[in-house]
Amino acid sequence: MSDKALSASETASGLLKRAGRWQIWEIALWLIAIAMIFVLPSKMLILTEITILALFAVSLDLILGYAGIVSLGHTAFFGLGAYVAGIFARDYVSEPVTGLLVAGAVSGLFGFVTSFLVLRGSDLTRLMTTFGVAMLLAELANQAAWLTGGADGLSGVMITPILGLFEFDLWGRNGYIYALVVLMVLTFIARRIVNSPYGLSLKAIKRNPVRAAMLGISPTRRIVVVYTIAAVYAGIAGALLTQTTSFVSPDVLAFHRSADVLLVLVIGGTGYLYGGIFGAIIFTVLRDWLSVITPQYWMFWIGLILIIIVMVGRERITRWQAFLPGSARAERLKARKAAEDVR
Repeated sequence: MSDKALSASETASGLLKRAGRWQIWEIALWLIAIAMIFVLPSKMLILTEITILALFAVSLDLILGYAGIVSLGHTAFFGLGAYVAGIFARDYVSEPVTGLLVAGAVSGLFGFVTSFLVLRGSDLTRLMTTFGVAMLLAELANQAAWLTGGADGLSGVMITPILGLFEFDLWGRNGYIYALVVLMVLTFIARRIVNSPYGLSLKAIKRNPVRAAMLGISPTRRIVVVYTIAAVYAGIAGALLTQTTSFVSPDVLAFHRSADVLLVLVIGGTGYLYGGIFGAIIFTVLRDWLSVITPQYWMFWIGLILIIIVMVGRERITRWQAFLPGSARAERLKARKAAEDVR
């Protein structure tokens, strides 16, 4: 290895270590989320909704922001996890953590099987393929009334206390804490994944899969792995929705959920995980606020905000982030420069 290549390798290693360090704004974000338990005790239900949507968005960001896989049917894994958690609680074990793990495993297995459908073709092909998978599951859920309850939804779902200790209360406090803990744990794991050599290889595949293959990086294997992980995350998000509401219907497989989570990432940004979290907060707050002010036209204002983001440009809107010490944007710029030095 030449001195230049060795220096670039050391630079990349140093950037990975710096990217893996906790930043002040990250710690503040999680502390604020915990503080909401005491600051907004009457808003636990909407906070739980934000948390579940954030986890769903993080799962999509893993494949869209890091591997460049566009999907219009990510709700397939979300809905599958929701139904598996509900059926498992109704017919087998009603303890939520066990159901969460089972739902994640089943969704991950389904993600692994369907991952081979997104390995070939253009982005348009992937959009239609993933959309088709979600439509198939939605129709199965609607027709298999003996198992899913059909259009009426799954009934008889009873969720016992978490680990046999913490019961889901009427105000949603324990539900929010439960969902927040799951979000924190899975985000920490995703953070380690994307700030590793494997995460860098995903970015290389996204930028130029042909060049990545020439460097010895296997796009097929890595795409299958990240797609499976994202499916696990989405399935767990769906399971959280079922467990915190004790209800599941074909709505969890509706197209609007895939559209909403894409909109969340458009608002929050892709490629740094926290975009899904910030986007979920902004999207949910805006939706609830606008639906109160203009119940019939709230989607118009959401669409207008989306157009403004596209027209103005995200780089201009988020330019202030570059001045934050250790900001995600600054780290991405450094990583991009290091990658160019390697080339």
